[in-house]
Amino acid sequence: MKRTLGVCYYPEHWPETQWAEDAARMADLGLTWVRIGEFAWKRMEPVEGQYDWGWLDRAIETLGAAGLRVVLGTPTATPPAWVVAKHPDMLPVDVEGRVRGYGSRRHYCFSHAGYLEECRKIVSAMAKRYGRNAHIAAWQTDNEYSCHDTVLSYSDCARSAFGDWLRGQFPGAGNDGDIDALNAAWGNVFWSMDYDDFDQIGLPNLTVTETNPAHAHAFRRFASDQVVAFNRAQVDILRAHSDAPIAHNYMGRITDFDHFKVGADLDIASWDSYPLGFLEDRSGATDAHQRAYARQGDPDFQAFHHDLYRAVGKDGRWWIMEQQPGPVNWAPYNPAPLPGMVRLWTWEAFAHGAEAVCYFRWRQAPFAQEQMHAGLLRPDSVEAEAFGEAAEVMAELADAPDVSPAQAPVGIMFDYDADAMWTVQPHGTDLSYFGLVFDWYRACRKLGLSVDILPPDTRDFDGYDLVMVPGMMHMSDDLKDALNAASGQVILGPRSGARDAHFTIPTPLPPAWPGSDLVVERVQSIRPDLPMPVKGGGAVIGYLEQLGGGEACILHTEDNAPLAVRCAPRVTYMAGWGDDAVHMRLIQMVAPNLATHNLPEGLRRRETGAEVFWFNYADHPIEIEGEILQPAGVLRHAAM
Repeated sequence: MKRTLGVCYYPEHWPETQWAEDAARMADLGLTWVRIGEFAWKRMEPVEGQYDWGWLDRAIETLGAAGLRVVLGTPTATPPAWVVAKHPDMLPVDVEGRVRGYGSRRHYCFSHAGYLEECRKIVSAMAKRYGRNAHIAAWQTDNEYSCHDTVLSYSDCARSAFGDWLRGQFPGAGNDGDIDALNAAWGNVFWSMDYDDFDQIGLPNLTVTETNPAHAHAFRRFASDQVVAFNRAQVDILRAHSDAPIAHNYMGRITDFDHFKVGADLDIASWDSYPLGFLEDRSGATDAHQRAYARQGDPDFQAFHHDLYRAVGKDGRWWIMEQQPGPVNWAPYNPAPLPGMVRLWTWEAFAHGAEAVCYFRWRQAPFAQEQMHAGLLRPDSVEAEAFGEAAEVMAELADAPDVSPAQAPVGIMFDYDADAMWTVQPHGTDLSYFGLVFDWYRACRKLGLSVDILPPDTRDFDGYDLVMVPGMMHMSDDLKDALNAASGQVILGPRSGARDAHFTIPTPLPPAWPGSDLVVERVQSIRPDLPMPVKGGGAVIGYLEQLGGGEACILHTEDNAPLAVRCAPRVTYMAGWGDDAVHMRLIQMVAPNLATHNLPEGLRRRETGAEVFWFNYADHPIEIEGEILQPAGVLRHAAM
């Protein structure tokens, strides 16, 4: 696999006389890819049905003539004012019932049939014109689904579509669905919530107190399916007119829709990596951690998403479509990266299997919402700091082998539906499925282990020394059987198998593991200032279950309660949310054959099969393998 670099470019933002010079500078830098078009609907179709392709034709030709390959984005994340005027009820509605208006981007509801038809029109027109253009080497659908909390819309069209979706989930003798089956599955006898027909079912917002969790969970599943259908509508059109691969650019810690299901219709998974912005606004890090890594980013957050999108992409194909090159404009605080970090972030992506890393953006915009967002060039076209780091990576790529990632020794399952269930019922402030899985991932990284993220439909675990399935609230019987049959060790819990598909506590009680009498007898969430010490070191934080039955107990709390218990010869159930020390100890206890490394704070290791990489996220030098690795340093060598 050849590693390449690219950039995001907006020719409509700059004088046409500047395009050729920009293209030549991109080519001189060694870039391969240029993404354009994803926000330019008004320039393409200034008036309904009247298209202006001339400027885009010339932009594509200019870039292609310089030897650059174009990624063309469909512009459906930014519908023009005339589309909104035609369909005023297409605007999304927030959980408080307020319409979210025109004036920025992503101002549409996925359930609006009229807007979907407008999208089909513009995508069809683009695909027919550019589908066989030799310079169009890839497509991107829309832009950052769910960014700005735009998947869950509580509009009238969403309510109508939700009712139709529910009828399909509970089919009856005609097209009306079986309302009695829904009432039974949701437990609507509680608080006299039974419905007489599907038309009575509203959306799970603006209720006096909390909504039935089964109702809220069903709405999230519906909303996810709406994104899948919206994306598929564009993909079907593009495939009819083009053979170029199709991608979508996902965002960090966005879990409102199932990326695996969207990815099943695409060729490439890509994501937009903003390490400093994400550290500040979504990583969940403590203040102390944010201070320590304010200019480097969290040492594991980017790596987790690299591994996640390698799993989402078809045959492991994934890119970074937008890489932070300097200070951004949208986080609570927006520091400049430590010198060398843009290079480190780029090489870390390649170490996790990225085909391409594209920087956002070519030139900083002097106007509008993102004028404080750095690019490779300043607004006056002078090279910014990241330009030199991109050039350094480009030079280093000349001597780098073309490799693809090998299977990692550890697999961690990630399930978007489990995240929805935890979101509906976290049982404690700040508890989340993403946070739990990420904590286990970080423990592996601190031990120097490489990790594969596994989709929830994985049933073949051959080759993994350790498989972890933490917090998957609904687990099918065939998944349990497959995990029982795995040749490596398995770690489950907490909350594994805690609900059925419609959010009811199953009987026998969880985890209902095949061949085991292990039972979760009681659950509790824990105040963050009252951690429960664990024998041998570390503590349980956030969440703890009381266990009965099972086989050998591997870990106990200080008050001698069972914490990690065998429920099968190679399956261990972890009944609490541990800190890093507890997670790391348990990994080493259950899988002693793993080649672990107790790494110093800030140092991370990634093995690809052909190469071993070391990354220094710390703000001080670290000695490794006889070399001094400076802050933001990258060390790579051939694997032994």
